[in-house]
Amino acid sequence: MYQYDNYDQAMIDQRVAQYRDQTRRFLAGELTEEQFRPLRLMNGLYVQIHAPMLRVAVPYGLLSSKQVRKMADVSRRYDKGYVHFTTRTNIQLNWPALETVPDILAELASVQMHAIQSSGNCIRNTTSDQFAGVNAAEIEDPRPWCEIIRQWSTFHPEFAYLPRKFKIAVIGTEEDRAATQLHDIGLHLVKNHEGEVGFEVLVGGGLGRTPIVGQQIRPFLEKKDLLSYLEAILRVYNRLGRRDNKYKARIKITVREHGINHIRELVEAEWVQIRQQLELDDKEIDRVKSHFIEPSYDVTAGTDESFAKVQAEDADFARWVKQNVVDHKVSGYKIAYISLKAPGVPPGDITSDQLDLVADLADEFSLGEIRASHNQNLLLSDVKQADCYALWLRLQAEGLATANINTLNDMICCPGLDFCGLANATSIPLAKEINERFDDLDYLYDLGDIKIKMSGCMNGCAHQSVGHIGILGVDKKGEEWYQFTLGGSSEADAEIGQRLGRAIPKDKVVDTVATLIDVFKEHRHEDELFLATVRRVGVDPFKERVYADN
Repeated sequence: MYQYDNYDQAMIDQRVAQYRDQTRRFLAGELTEEQFRPLRLMNGLYVQIHAPMLRVAVPYGLLSSKQVRKMADVSRRYDKGYVHFTTRTNIQLNWPALETVPDILAELASVQMHAIQSSGNCIRNTTSDQFAGVNAAEIEDPRPWCEIIRQWSTFHPEFAYLPRKFKIAVIGTEEDRAATQLHDIGLHLVKNHEGEVGFEVLVGGGLGRTPIVGQQIRPFLEKKDLLSYLEAILRVYNRLGRRDNKYKARIKITVREHGINHIRELVEAEWVQIRQQLELDDKEIDRVKSHFIEPSYDVTAGTDESFAKVQAEDADFARWVKQNVVDHKVSGYKIAYISLKAPGVPPGDITSDQLDLVADLADEFSLGEIRASHNQNLLLSDVKQADCYALWLRLQAEGLATANINTLNDMICCPGLDFCGLANATSIPLAKEINERFDDLDYLYDLGDIKIKMSGCMNGCAHQSVGHIGILGVDKKGEEWYQFTLGGSSEADAEIGQRLGRAIPKDKVVDTVATLIDVFKEHRHEDELFLATVRRVGVDPFKERVYADN
């Protein structure tokens, strides 16, 4: 895990002091709301319905136990005793008082955390695969490259006021657990014909009002050229991106309007001019990689026999292992999910006391590290299989052992109208109702992988456009209605879901989900997954049933 040097710490401390003075001047009436708005956004602060919302950056989803304890302490002292994990692996505080935010930022700075690059029209926090560095199928660990991008992009003077926000994701496997094709830039570590490792570069992906799957702009980019090529793309976008209409300002629209071939020509021409100036040398790459050295794993862990024995003896534990535990690249180790989708809990929420427990468990069982996934769950990535039962017992006691990863109840849900000032409709109450309707885990396991994603407005923070079942809240003359899409995916087979039909009233949403599941069961082949069935039979059978009475 990357550790700040004196330069990093000084920059963050200076930013905190700067923002403290900006807040003082705003509260004293020396800055107008218009003047203060871009300043607070640069520090992750939004104004929501009930209170400000502070979004804390979690670079590539990686947290230390010390940082998690600090978040627990901050949420307990400055908020309402819980935090929310987002689809970009960040953390949100939903109830801080505006005047206390500088104090919160100072607390975060003490453990090498900040809220920079979590909002505003800048290069946002870089994301990655939650299995990065512990997956046997990886070509190379993407985390050092995420860190290199973070260091390049933080406080980049040329890109502080882009036409719109800009998101980058990096993965090291063919499997895509970071929705890279739906990012402004997606980077895939790949091998060329000579066996050299470099990057496939995608550009122009995005969700929101106009969901678009990104396109390849370069099939292979040498590692040394990573920053220069990113800079070339950003420069072209900064020149061409529209500033007259925020709904058409993302690079996805720029690519669509000008065409990928023209954008590629412009980027390549810009790249020629700056390539040598930003070349990464081996010394710099090795410096960053030195922070991600593989830990000293127990070579005897693979000889453990208790793991299989306990599963045979405890059916509940066996169910949790099957659903929430993933193979590690090292024999005898496992990756354990901590579900933040317990019944009755808003998806992605976790209490301060639970955060303290997670930090303790990370120290005891997983080398002091915690990871966040873009599906709003947490992971302990280096757990000895012999320790899994003890870990499960502790999680179970605190309501964190729900065995529902990749089930219908493992849904992504935005805060919606309950918290967000942009929302048109509620999300959290409907998520609760869906969970209550489908509360039989054995039934959910039989259904298989079904990804429901629900957003309360067109901004699509919950990625509903790429849900197997997507649910979008819309306003109709002051009433809440919901549009459904089917067949979307954010993974390697990325695809935008197809519109089911006209919007559904709020009181029919849960019944509609149940109807969709019924149609799936009728049409599925043996053990066929929901997405495969939808793509095989199309949307029409689902549409006919949902709208049969109208």
